[in-house]
Amino acid sequence: MGMEKVSGERKKRRMRQKKVTAVQKLYDTCTEVFADCGPGVIPNAEGIERLKDILNGMTEVDVGVRPNMPYFKLKEIGGFPKITYLHLCECDKFSIGIFLLPPSGVLPLHNHPQMTVFSKLLFGTMHIKAYDWVDDAALISTPKLDSSEGFDLLGGVGVRLAKLKVNAEFTAPCNASILYPTDGGNMHCFTAMTSCAVLDVLGPPYCDPEGRHCQYYRTHPFMDLSETDDEKKIPEGEKIESYAWLEEIDKPKGLSVIGAMYSGPKIIEKLAF
Repeated sequence: MGMEKVSGERKKRRMRQKKVTAVQKLYDTCTEVFADCGPGVIPNAEGIERLKDILNGMTEVDVGVRPNMPYFKLKEIGGFPKITYLHLCECDKFSIGIFLLPPSGVLPLHNHPQMTVFSKLLFGTMHIKAYDWVDDAALISTPKLDSSEGFDLLGGVGVRLAKLKVNAEFTAPCNASILYPTDGGNMHCFTAMTSCAVLDVLGPPYCDPEGRHCQYYRTHPFMDLSETDDEKKIPEGEKIESYAWLEEIDKPKGLSVIGAMYSGPKIIEKLAF
């Protein structure tokens, strides 16, 4: 009887040891979902749903972060509050990381070239503003030069028309959001209303040598200045406030994203796919 009890305890212990953590399940699923993907290639619908289901069920406990961590008290005098990035893993197919934003912390408007991105707000309240490029700019009238603003909207390099996709506050718990290479709000800005933690999955990750670098933008209101017959207007039913000109800019001064050691449940990475 005693031997049976010992054997049962060992079996339970082995079962506990074999239990897969949520973050390991996320990693394992990413290796499968992004296996046949690359720049500009979106995972299939089934893979997207698998990742959404995992992320939707994850909380801060699953990755070992909490609102009272010292990272949320870091401030940058005269600039943006410091943001902390916890690196979980990265390969040529995808990366997983966590952004920790203190109250009023801002990740300025930036893009995700040729990427599919899953973002899960783990805790806090965050305002998200996101845009997509307008593919057929001919549908929109072209504003005139405004020298007072210091940029030329008549063919100015680095200036492009975009449409607002998201402009709202989100409070955890909430489902993961997804942006795609050309849809869903590929350019977005995060503003923390409270201490926030955001779990990000990028497929593929940023890579400067391959042309996937993080580009920042400044927004300018859409100005419908022309009334000529040869220039078209905003499509009927559309609001002028839904459009803006995005100007490429250098990394904003004062923006500080600091890397820190991830101390949550470990991820066992695979050597090859």
